[in-house]
Amino acid sequence: MNLPSMPHAMPHLLGHNALDWTVVAVFATVYLGMFLGGLPRLKLDRSGVALLGAIAVIALTGLPLEDAAQAVDLPTIVLLFAFMVVSAQMRLGGFYTEVTRRVGGMALSRRGLLAALIAVAGGLSAIFSNDIICLAMTPVVARLCLQRGLNPVPFLIGLACAANIGSAATLIGNPQNMLIGSVLQLPFGGYVRQALGPVVWSLGLLWLWLAYGPGSNNGADELAQPVAVNVPLDDAPAFDRWQTAKGLGVAGVLLLVFLFTDWPRDVAALVGAGVLLLSRRLHSSHVMGFVDWQLLLLFMGLFVVNHAFEGTGLAAEAVAWLAGHGVALADPGPLLVVGVALSNLVSNVPAVMLLLPHLGANAQEAGVLLALVSTFAGNLLLVGSIANLIVVDLAAKQGIAIDWKQHALTGIPVTLGSLAVVWGWMRWVG
Repeated sequence: MNLPSMPHAMPHLLGHNALDWTVVAVFATVYLGMFLGGLPRLKLDRSGVALLGAIAVIALTGLPLEDAAQAVDLPTIVLLFAFMVVSAQMRLGGFYTEVTRRVGGMALSRRGLLAALIAVAGGLSAIFSNDIICLAMTPVVARLCLQRGLNPVPFLIGLACAANIGSAATLIGNPQNMLIGSVLQLPFGGYVRQALGPVVWSLGLLWLWLAYGPGSNNGADELAQPVAVNVPLDDAPAFDRWQTAKGLGVAGVLLLVFLFTDWPRDVAALVGAGVLLLSRRLHSSHVMGFVDWQLLLLFMGLFVVNHAFEGTGLAAEAVAWLAGHGVALADPGPLLVVGVALSNLVSNVPAVMLLLPHLGANAQEAGVLLALVSTFAGNLLLVGSIANLIVVDLAAKQGIAIDWKQHALTGIPVTLGSLAVVWGWMRWVG
């Protein structure tokens, strides 16, 4: 052991005061909560941990409330809120349930039905968020598989994986993409052009694995007859053509605005949400009840905690130390590895918040890679994505058990394959 070289490894550690280390302690506790999903012996989830962490750094450091408020990226919060309202409109209009029922009732073989469900889940998640799609589609997919005599587990795992993959196609498909797009000011159309190829190829890999991989039911590939899918769900709203058309209309206009104008995405989305809240049938309190306020609190808490941690200078020193040893986080290789690891350790949103300030001069190019990697990484492990957990929880209510081993049989190879696609695409095509 070369003891004389040790002081040069982290030369600035001794220059930090007690206040800096207090912030580090709060930061470490918050991210331990992100890893564990809460804190031991306390009834706190990730949102509660992030909120208390923000309160702690404000109280302990004397951080002015104005500075804490400025640390929150308001465009991200507004965009996230607005699309929660849009998704609530589509859910209350019965759109997701109706689409799933119609696909399930088509005259398709097992492999054909897998392809259709993967395409629908991936496509809808690119616009209406992967978590919402899994929440709405899981009960219907479970019931239609049981009704058709198919093993529902591959279909449900495929639904979760497809929703995660598909959500990476746009800057509104999931919270981490919204954050990356807002902070780095990525052009919506430019991002879609770079991301669409890896997303489509990865969805194809998912279908190939489920259709032909180990455990696939090769004996059920003959053409099936059309099925009248009878899946009565007590909590599923009836299909409402007008409310669905209204939601689709607003979503379509917003996509056109994002693609062909330079209007601020957060403002445009907020106006769209306002249009949807003007309704004679759906009470605004009912629609707002579907907004994930806890996720918004998670974002705001982490913004404040990360801002306080960045203020200590330790993060910048650590990144500089890594760069001095040949590991630059902005380079594609290290960013891919660190992005996958952090996304599975602390979840993808906190991971993205940690990495965003350190993407270097080519931040926009690195941002596209980070968006794809952090999203695809959610398929690696069962706990890697909230969408996975939603599917498992709702499947259990239908009497279908999905454990981490069953998920890993699909999640690990599909994730490794999709990450290889991203690497190859960004290196030779994008």
